[in-house]
Amino acid sequence: MQYIQAAIKNKMDEGCIFCTKPQVDEDRKNFILLRDKTCFAMMNLFPYNPGHLMVAAYKHTGELDDLTETELADLMLLTRRCKRLLKAIIAPEAFNIGMNLGRTAGAGFADHVHIHIVPRWNGDTNFMPVLGETKVIPEGLDPLYQRLKAGVANLA
Repeated sequence: MQYIQAAIKNKMDEGCIFCTKPQVDEDRKNFILLRDKTCFAMMNLFPYNPGHLMVAAYKHTGELDDLTETELADLMLLTRRCKRLLKAIIAPEAFNIGMNLGRTAGAGFADHVHIHIVPRWNGDTNFMPVLGETKVIPEGLDPLYQRLKAGVANLA
C-alpha cells in the first residue's frame, strides 16, 4: 500500500509521465524498455497483468489526429515489437491491446496518446480483485524489467 500511495503522489507531482520520463537518462528507474524515433515503450507501474506495457508517442497530444502518419505507423510497429518481446519472454496465451482516448473512456493520462499491451493467460482473473480489491501480480516490476530488457537485444 505504501508503494501504491507513493506512486500515486509521484504521478500527481510529475505531470505527464509520457513527457517527463523519456527526457531523462534513467530508463531502468522509469521502466522504459524501448526507444524509437517517434515513440517509446515502458512498463505500467500499475499493471493489470505481469508485462503490462504502454507504447507512447514522444509528441504530447491526446488526439490521434495530431499525430503524423509516420508517428502512427511507428506506434503500431513498436506495439508489434513489444508483443513479440512479451511472447518470447513471458509466453502469454493472448493479449489485450488498445487505447483509452479521453478521460471518460478511462484514460489516466488523457492528454497523451498511448497504447496498452496487456498479456493474458487462461485463468488470469480470479476472486482477488472482486472480493479483496487487490490484484495479484506474481513477479515484481524490477525482475521482470530485467528479463524483458535482456530480451530486447534478441528482437528482430
